[in-house]
Amino acid sequence: MAKAYRKRVLGRGLSAILSDDENNRFNNSDSSISFNEISVDSIDLNPFQPRTNFNKKDIDNLASSIKVLGLIQPITVKVDNDRYELISGERRLRAFKLLKINNIPAYVRKADDQASLEMALVENIQRKDLDPIEIAISYSRLIDELNISQEDMSKRVGKDRSTISNYIRLLRLDPIIQSGIRDNFISMGHGRTLINIDSKEKQLIIYEKILRSGLSVRQTEKIVKDLNQKKKKKEFSKNDGSFEKKIKILQKKYNLIIDLKLKNEKGHLSFKFDSISQLNKLIKKLDE
Repeated sequence: MAKAYRKRVLGRGLSAILSDDENNRFNNSDSSISFNEISVDSIDLNPFQPRTNFNKKDIDNLASSIKVLGLIQPITVKVDNDRYELISGERRLRAFKLLKINNIPAYVRKADDQASLEMALVENIQRKDLDPIEIAISYSRLIDELNISQEDMSKRVGKDRSTISNYIRLLRLDPIIQSGIRDNFISMGHGRTLINIDSKEKQLIIYEKILRSGLSVRQTEKIVKDLNQKKKKKEFSKNDGSFEKKIKILQKKYNLIIDLKLKNEKGHLSFKFDSISQLNKLIKKLDE
């Protein structure tokens, strides 16, 4: 397998590989980075690996490809005493173990725990190997542990800040719904819609309805919109008596006729005055 790898990639020259755009973070001028074939058994998994789901079929397909073509992209590890800790490339490592290949091509570098987490996250996000909840958790961890803003994060991973925010907001969903997104029972679009419901109990009611009736994102949006409108109408009905009392107090205080009209949380407040003098007095009072 090492021969297949050398024939396909190393024949181009190591400097050529290291100058590729996808590998530009492995600059061969950096003395802290080296390239070698290392023992598979000497590699420990990355505890900061954001991806937790590994599809067996995908690993089998990757192993079949490596068996025929060799490994195209080395894994990346860091030195950890007399062993190595995986930074990125867990699927490739799993495939090598499946093929019972003893050594694997690897970039060996020095990296602290934060760098390990960041590198694993960035690689997986850019390769679309994480599900939406894993991405959300990873963004949240990076922001908290590296103490950076969403704006800084967007520069690091090449994603819009709004995209990062949308992912992180998924963590406000009930855990059952988060699991539904991870297992592809519902889409991220469904999840983003359900976030607009404050009550997790009501989130679950609509989530079950989505599963039961196979609702689309658009249909779910309509249900959520109708639910929120009903909530607003209920809130207004509770406040009607309070508003009337306040209006009467204002009318008595300013000797005015005041008209209040409300509809769907919107409306207008109007004052009826009998003279310019009365209007000026009102303006003066409001300006105090």
